[in-house]
Amino acid sequence: MDDQRYHLTLYAGARPVMHGWWGKRATADRKHAAWKREHGSVDGARIVLVDEETGSVLTIWPDEP
Repeated sequence: MDDQRYHLTLYAGARPVMHGWWGKRATADRKHAAWKREHGSVDGARIVLVDEETGSVLTIWPDEP
């Protein structure tokens, strides 16, 4: 298993300010939810979860139009 398959990035505006990598999707999803609670009030916050194996964006918060 690739322990860095799921990459989570917290952006403040256009600038990445925090990264995390996990091997299990369930762990990455839990971290995504935690980051929303902990950092969602940061001005311009955006949280993106990417599957590094496929290059797919799995989720973005807040939802983009």
